[in-house]
Amino acid sequence: MEHVPHPAWLAEAVTAAEQPGSGNLLRVVLIVMVLGSVLTAWFLLRGYKRKDD
Repeated sequence: MEHVPHPAWLAEAVTAAEQPGSGNLLRVVLIVMVLGSVLTAWFLLRGYKRKDD
């Protein structure tokens, strides 16, 4: 494995972060997936709640 000095690695990370890409889209898709999973689990599991009247 090649050793990369920290300043070079940091500069490369900064330039990669500035490039346009699907980062925001991927973030939104992941958030919607997680929220959808939580909502689906809540909806399905609330039907199994027992009423002890």
